Amino acid sequence: MWRFASKGNLINQFPFHSPLQAVTDSALTFRDMLTKFETKSARVKGLSFHPKRPWILASLHNGVVQLWDYRMCTLIDKFDEHDGPVRGIDFHEQQPLFVSGGDDYKIKVWNYKLRRCLFTLLGHLDYIRTTFFHHEYPWILSASDDQTIRIWNWQSRTCVCVLTGHNHYVMCAQFHPSEDLVVSASLDQTVRVWDISGLRKKNLSPGAVESDVRGISGVDLFGTTDAVVKHVLEGHDRGVNWAAFHPSMPLIVSGADDRQVKIWRMNGE
Repeated sequence: MWRFASKGNLINQFPFHSPLQAVTDSALTFRDMLTKFETKSARVKGLSFHPKRPWILASLHNGVVQLWDYRMCTLIDKFDEHDGPVRGIDFHEQQPLFVSGGDDYKIKVWNYKLRRCLFTLLGHLDYIRTTFFHHEYPWILSASDDQTIRIWNWQSRTCVCVLTGHNHYVMCAQFHPSEDLVVSASLDQTVRVWDISGLRKKNLSPGAVESDVRGISGVDLFGTTDAVVKHVLEGHDRGVNWAAFHPSMPLIVSGADDRQVKIWRMNGE
């Protein structure tokens, strides 16, 4: 049994070639494919459902982001300001916005009603793998091949925190759905869980002002308690490509190049 660096444990694992029923006592029901979309691009790198409308965003290897209506099976719009493949893509839950990240080292925030890019966030030094909005705070989380994870305030358009510790490409990073946590997956064969409660208290307290957010420099970020590693999950034998929190249970799922999907339990302190 593999364990967290602090408290927690691996509760299940299964290889890709095994039936998915191995992770649950009840059989899973698979549905027929509802519809199919085709486009002129070598690869689709990312997808995001709109939280309310029947829309899908697709980020493509040719540098284009496409907006589809999956009920009408029609292409609504396309956005093509990235130079090179676009990997990260995510709709905002309330605002008419989406965020994208690409191999041009750029994060772009778009307004799909205005049909244009509002601004570009610069700071990463290599390909950007994933980009996600926070469900409540004005934050964007990005993971990059530069071995860092960054948290950005999209209202002030600044980087407010840099998470360092991985020693290979960071393939994925996601916010916890309700707690002040981030999970990341890396080709260094580890999954890390980060505590970002210090960042929230520093920047989103009742007394915080705009200057508090803008006043964080890149140098000051290293060694601070804004974000600290809470757990390091070790057990994969090759690079980890994805990790995600369960929406309501204290579980993390990870998938790696060792052909294993692992489910981890987060124990309380």
